[in-house]
Amino acid sequence: MGSVFRFHTDVDTDQIIPSQYLLFATIDEMKVHTFESLDREFASKVQPGDFVVAAENFGCGSSREQAPAVLKALGVKAVLAKSFARIFYRNAINIGLPVIVCKDLYDHVENGDSMELSLTEGVARANGQEFVCTKLPAYMQGILDQGGLIASLNREEEG
Repeated sequence: MGSVFRFHTDVDTDQIIPSQYLLFATIDEMKVHTFESLDREFASKVQPGDFVVAAENFGCGSSREQAPAVLKALGVKAVLAKSFARIFYRNAINIGLPVIVCKDLYDHVENGDSMELSLTEGVARANGQEFVCTKLPAYMQGILDQGGLIASLNREEEG
């Protein structure tokens, strides 16, 4: 169970982590600035296991991998949106941040609502309702369980 942080349509990577903070050496230094143009207190309010819920085209803009990385570093359990920009989606999977297409959820939740997500069932539960989401194939769930595509490939090389 986690809390919902709800964002609008077309949230771009510069809104997730503004470009001036890409000069910092580590994700830990960057993460305190996550979403600061949309919600100045996001980084101090979000807790491990919370969810980002958005409308359409989440993660559009540049291809910076730091955008999903700061969300993961803050403990965001998953990002659920009506749709994602392809490069953000791919970067998130690469680093092990679940990104789930859930078309109806956004219209039925508000900031601070409690929510739970079953990746294996492809179901989000909030406000007494169940929302069908994209169910991840077993191989993709395995990649996420190993910490992302990069970690998964590194394990294969070691084995």
